[in-house]
Amino acid sequence: MNARREFLRKSIVAGAGLVLSPYELFALKIPVDKQIKLYNIHTGEHLKATFWSKDHYVLSEFEKINYFLRDFRTGDIEPIDHKLLDLLYSIQLIRDTNRPFKVISGYRSPKTNEMLRQRSEGVAKNSFHLKAQAIDINLPGTQLRDLKKLALFLKRGGVGYYPRSGFMHIDTGPIRYWKQ
Repeated sequence: MNARREFLRKSIVAGAGLVLSPYELFALKIPVDKQIKLYNIHTGEHLKATFWSKDHYVLSEFEKINYFLRDFRTGDIEPIDHKLLDLLYSIQLIRDTNRPFKVISGYRSPKTNEMLRQRSEGVAKNSFHLKAQAIDINLPGTQLRDLKKLALFLKRGGVGYYPRSGFMHIDTGPIRYWKQ
């Protein structure tokens, strides 16, 4: 499996600029299993989920993912955007890592988002976290600036760079970039 994964990664990276944009390339439904590893820094929970198998999303795994990325303050759960997991998987594949993403924030309830807005000017009123289309992460073993460059290269949505706080925001909304 590792040899196949390495071959796919090198083939994708080598041929990416020849035919497809990064967005088109990683939107492809490659017939492999896609697994994601996550660690929630607030709850201490770990998750390893195969969210795509051969040619389809695995709905039972999304139930686990939705629970894992819940608003940990309120317990509210929303269905996470499938494209967000595809984006995380793309980052993981290109970085060629088995390390889990550290999750700072996934889905946010309106109550939590408003509370965070009162505490910080960096929280958007209409945050994509409210739509379960955003995640704040870092990836151990990867410099945050390199993670930012990779997310910008993929052109899959918004990228917020928070170097002083040690995380990066990615979402599946319009392509845009900001730094805090």
